[in-house]
Amino acid sequence: MRRAMEHMFDSLRPHFEGEGRFAWAWPLFEGGETFLLTPGEQTHQGVHVRDRMDMKRLMIFVVYALVPCILMGWYNVGLQGFYAEGVADPTLMDCLMRGAVAMLPIIAVSYMAGGLAELVFCIVRKHEINEGFLVTGILFPLTLPPTLPLWMVAMGIIFGVVIGKEVFGGVGMNILNPALTARAFVFFAYPSKISGASIWDVAGPTTDQGHIVNQWFGTEGALVDGYSGATPLLATSNVELTAGGGQAEQLVAMLAEQDWTWMNMFVGRVPGSMAEVSALAAILGGVFLIVTGIASWRIMVSSVVGVCVAAFVLNGLATDASTPMMWLPAHYHLVMGGFAFGAVFMATDPCSSAVTNQGRWIYGFSIGVLVVLVRVVNPAYPEGTMLAILFMNVFAPLIDYFVVQRSTRARAARMADS
Repeated sequence: MRRAMEHMFDSLRPHFEGEGRFAWAWPLFEGGETFLLTPGEQTHQGVHVRDRMDMKRLMIFVVYALVPCILMGWYNVGLQGFYAEGVADPTLMDCLMRGAVAMLPIIAVSYMAGGLAELVFCIVRKHEINEGFLVTGILFPLTLPPTLPLWMVAMGIIFGVVIGKEVFGGVGMNILNPALTARAFVFFAYPSKISGASIWDVAGPTTDQGHIVNQWFGTEGALVDGYSGATPLLATSNVELTAGGGQAEQLVAMLAEQDWTWMNMFVGRVPGSMAEVSALAAILGGVFLIVTGIASWRIMVSSVVGVCVAAFVLNGLATDASTPMMWLPAHYHLVMGGFAFGAVFMATDPCSSAVTNQGRWIYGFSIGVLVVLVRVVNPAYPEGTMLAILFMNVFAPLIDYFVVQRSTRARAARMADS
């Protein structure tokens, strides 16, 4: 099979190389060959680092790390839809199938629209297609609600690829995370479709009798009492607390009433973006990335430390007049919203994060602090992970600059003393 594929590509190569009639499509040919076969180029001179980890393997490993988040997203999207229809105990397979029906079209559109945008730039610039889009194309849809219209998905990923990456020169040159850039575009361009309490479940249509009917799975029932499509973060920011003490306990009790216990939020059985809800799935992916040496554990750990420090300080400063989010305990901040997913897969992007070890500690800690500050200071925008990471993406080069300058001055001083 391999030899047959090699023979096929060798026979087609003259038509795409040099003055071949399809030379304009060389990036497409090279991308297909590289995706299916190991590159045949060899180094013959100079000093080179020899490593089995090339760009293709690195990006594929990140996709592998996302598998727990994807599977948990499939299950949870289906589960929340069944809950909205009054089905109290759906089967695991029904939840997975229903989640796949909602998620797969969004993922497919993300890959097709974003891949086409990247291909156009490769053809115009006459450079190779990079495997980096394998990660961007899956990260972006996983941060979206399952009800987002497909044309908005296409607009978002095209914006992320073009403005977030290609205008800077392509893979390795971007200063912002392309997937988060795409999500920020959708959030600010179509706010009613990506925020609020009505977009997080895939319940079927309501009949005249007030029942919910799902045409895919044949389920029918009334809405369960007290069901809300809001996410835990949105509900927490809008709750009214009784003054006089015990506000943190009131928040925890309110969440428990909606079955949003800390454990359910840790596992991911709550409304939210398709694959951001499970801190457990994100941790499993993070462990895989750390073991394989792809992502920085310093950024992940320092982000958690930043969240805890900021939450502890704000809890201590909270008064009866403070917003509800100011009373939220630190360990709830860690499992609510997209923090865990962002800290593992977005903040550690090697192109847009700090590259020095000291800089990574500062960068990650700052992200954690900003996540809590955005959630607390602006009740109208309860989730701060996206803005925190994008903000620190901009400052990552400056952080590295000062770290390098400090190291250079220290080294010069040691040399002078010796």
